[in-house]
Amino acid sequence: MPKIANKGIYRMPAEWENQKSTWIAWPHNKEDWPGKFNEIPMVFGKIVTELSKVQYVNILIKDKSTKRKATFLLGLLGSKIKNIRFIVCKTDRAWTRDFLPIFVKNNKNKNLLTNWEFNAWAKYRNFKKDNKAFIRVKKITQAKLLNPKYKNKKICLEGGSIDVNGTGYLLTTRQCLLSKFQQRNKGFCKSDYFKIFNKYLGIKKIIWLNKGIFGDDTHGHVDDIARFIEKNKIFIAREKNKKDKNYKNLEENIKIIKRFKKEEDKKIKIIYLPMPSVKIIEGVRVPASYLNFYIANKIVLVPIFKDPRDKIVLKIFKKHFKNRKIIPIDCSVLVWGFGTIHCMTQQQPK
Repeated sequence: MPKIANKGIYRMPAEWENQKSTWIAWPHNKEDWPGKFNEIPMVFGKIVTELSKVQYVNILIKDKSTKRKATFLLGLLGSKIKNIRFIVCKTDRAWTRDFLPIFVKNNKNKNLLTNWEFNAWAKYRNFKKDNKAFIRVKKITQAKLLNPKYKNKKICLEGGSIDVNGTGYLLTTRQCLLSKFQQRNKGFCKSDYFKIFNKYLGIKKIIWLNKGIFGDDTHGHVDDIARFIEKNKIFIAREKNKKDKNYKNLEENIKIIKRFKKEEDKKIKIIYLPMPSVKIIEGVRVPASYLNFYIANKIVLVPIFKDPRDKIVLKIFKKHFKNRKIIPIDCSVLVWGFGTIHCMTQQQPK
């Protein structure tokens, strides 16, 4: 663990802090949900509808024709249309968590945009539109744009690979940022990332978990395995079936968190969330996880999977989010795109 350095000049707010809006990209890439795309706009529509009741929603949409269809669907679902703004902006995919800028605050509490590089998780060739979407966000928000660099190199970073508590702690995984297979920032080590996160996100300590879950298409994004829900409270995934492929990796992550608590911060509380049973679609294991939830103003959107453990998990959320309404969203088809609610949302703080 690196020593605590002086806090950077910027701070990444925690997700539960007051939000001005949520950024979403309306789905259009049928390749992300082969054979099941027709069901996806309805799921997005339900998510947007719930968000629109409590805050503004900015939706990137590929053209005016798609906008008309989306507006009609959202109207049917009871969305608060006046809280929704459509922005024509072509994207490759709908996973805004990973390709849109991350909002940070300066020492005057003003929003700025950190525009990190995006390379489609080093797995897909079509990402140029996603990598340019920041231009529209900057134009709409009128926020100052920061282009993080380290040793004169642009830095590749996805929002789903990190999670923060807003006061200096950051969760991530070695698999995603340090593995030789991740192909993001070649040659970077822990100390390099510490300097970067300290400078641009105000991070004082990094908790390096090990690996993500099987079926994950991103080399171990942390938002499927562990999340801060308060300054000193962490939800972490646990698999009780010792025969499951996730058992060993998730137990190792739990040990790391426990060690951090013992050695670094005894105030941290650890809450375990069970994993849903294995989900197979078209013969492929998909990354179903309850950790891919999204905290918005007054509500928490929680992915469920038509699984017996859904009810257990919803009770845990209600216990720990007493001041927010817990809204379950059926993601049993959405996860066929290898992501769910957190992956498709990006918060803009007030």
